[in-house]
Amino acid sequence: MAGRNGAMAMSREAHVLVVAGSDSSGGAGIARDIETIAAFGLRSCLAVTAVTVQTHTFAGRIETMPPGLVAEQMHAALGANRVTAIKIGMLGTAATIEAAAAVLRKHAGIPVVLDPVLATSSGRALLSDSGVAVMKRDLIPLCSLVTPNLIELARLAGTEPARNEADAIWQGRQLLADGCPALLIKGGHASDARSTDFLLRPHEEPLRFEAPRLGGSMRGTGCMLGSAVAAHLAAGTLMDESVRGAKQYVFDRLCRAT
Repeated sequence: MAGRNGAMAMSREAHVLVVAGSDSSGGAGIARDIETIAAFGLRSCLAVTAVTVQTHTFAGRIETMPPGLVAEQMHAALGANRVTAIKIGMLGTAATIEAAAAVLRKHAGIPVVLDPVLATSSGRALLSDSGVAVMKRDLIPLCSLVTPNLIELARLAGTEPARNEADAIWQGRQLLADGCPALLIKGGHASDARSTDFLLRPHEEPLRFEAPRLGGSMRGTGCMLGSAVAAHLAAGTLMDESVRGAKQYVFDRLCRAT
């Protein structure tokens, strides 16, 4: 009976559903997501989309899960727990994107943060051009926030990488026009003295979130940022403050690592 009561109590706690791939090095993917969500006092439940063999500098074998299995994991997690936000990372294939989108349509009231993982840190592509097209058509319109870096933004927009802030905002506006509800453009790949992210929403001026650019680096910061935003949204925090708090969390982690 104690075990049953414990399970019932856990199911009532706020959870963030993480839909993403594993990283054997622990530097990115689900490992980073769970770590980040736990830092905000929340529990995670999981739908594993892929198993990858990685070090901190090299991506080897990648095995994607069958799309139906990903959807079944999502349904099970949503049925077992009080899920108050969903964070999506690597999906891997167009069919998996379609399967995940079908589940989200049945749970439209839950905020969704999409980190559009299109390549590994070492540059290996993780989603085909046809997969990107399906992501734009079927998944992005269902999300509360999409968090591309400058390279991912260019691929989603079908253009060359932005040369400056004006280019990046223009690219972001194209995605908003295509149905993206909100976009957080991450400036980590820029070369300015300060790291600036832009929150774009339809019919609103961009909001800037700045922090000093640090000399060190850490894998998985994109995973961390998206998961931190999802954790804030899961607790009922408004979008602006969720982004601000998430950026501060990542900055603090980078400070400790350098």
